[in-house]
Amino acid sequence: MGVGQVMADSIGGGKVVANIVLIMLVLATLLAIMTSMSGSSRTLYQASVDGWLPKYLGRTNEHGAPTAAMWTDLSFNLLLLLMSDYVFVLAASNVSYIIFNFLNLNAGWIHRLDRPDWARPYKAPTVLLAAGGVLSFVNLACMGLGADIWGAGTLVTGLLLALLILPVFCFRHYVQDKGRFPQAMLDDLYVQADAGLKRAGWLPYATLIAGMLVVYGCHQLVA
Repeated sequence: MGVGQVMADSIGGGKVVANIVLIMLVLATLLAIMTSMSGSSRTLYQASVDGWLPKYLGRTNEHGAPTAAMWTDLSFNLLLLLMSDYVFVLAASNVSYIIFNFLNLNAGWIHRLDRPDWARPYKAPTVLLAAGGVLSFVNLACMGLGADIWGAGTLVTGLLLALLILPVFCFRHYVQDKGRFPQAMLDDLYVQADAGLKRAGWLPYATLIAGMLVVYGCHQLVA
């Protein structure tokens, strides 16, 4: 409401204009939620099919739409909308996004090392994989330096939110699936063709440790 009033005042409007601006801001927020839900619900569904998230998220209706994931997404977003400081919520959620982005960028070169001879529809140039790995650390540095400008504790909150996925995965993998990934996921990734040789060795663990040190060091610089 404060933002709507400021925007109305900036164009010389009164209460009517402020209410119109407020309604537009609410609709814009709902549109952003609907846009993100269309992609994130499908992500939740696929993660469930692949054995990462609880099985109920893999339910679909007769049209193939991931209804269980969509209802879960909607409920969670409604809960977030009840929080007063939504800028803080967005900033904390972006911490989780940067972490996911870091893991994705480094997964590329790890996969290349572990399975260099796999047939691929497209093989990214090595220099592109290397650049992605370097820039992933730049992202972490920016996160460590700037996360808390949105409020004290933003970085820690985002890290705690990211860690919540661990008990969720453990429940699915070790309780529901008894420690085995679904065969459909293994077939989709051709994991059965893997001889089990991990050429990357200790490098993935070193990358994770280096990432944590970068975040910690950069955060200490501004603490």
